[in-house]
Amino acid sequence: MIYIVLSLYFILLRLVEVMVAKSNEKFQKQRGAIEVNDPYYKAIVMTHSLFFIVLLTESYIVHEWQRDISIVVFTLLVMVQVLRFWTLASLGRFWNTKVIVLPSANLVVKGPYKWMKHPNYVIVGLEFILIPILFYSYVTATVFLSLHLWLMTKRIPLENQALQKLSPNKGRDIR
Repeated sequence: MIYIVLSLYFILLRLVEVMVAKSNEKFQKQRGAIEVNDPYYKAIVMTHSLFFIVLLTESYIVHEWQRDISIVVFTLLVMVQVLRFWTLASLGRFWNTKVIVLPSANLVVKGPYKWMKHPNYVIVGLEFILIPILFYSYVTATVFLSLHLWLMTKRIPLENQALQKLSPNKGRDIR
């Protein structure tokens, strides 16, 4: 039962995030934001979608959802979720799944953005490790963390370049 509850939580969370991203996209574009073409966006969406299918399939095959969950891994995952919500709240209406730059806006440098440029991608990477480990799905962890890391070698430079080119502060932190 716990595996079903956790699966529903993460799937519903992603669906809510898609709705928030659409709302934020509309909000930003109404204020003059520019969407940057990301040739890897579909691969990112596909990776996140397939993650849950592969995760549930592997975990069911491995133990039919009959194993106890690790309290240590679960606790780490809860901490990562707190960081996720802090990160998204820090970006507010600027959070999105797409690369969208509002030229009139300053870069967000509050919350975890005080210390790093792309904390959300670190958090997603941690989820791609911790969720499968919680589900005893080690192949899923290996494959999807690898895909995420590869995709971020494309996405992060694209975002940085877009901010450098389109933001009034040329991608520098404004404090």
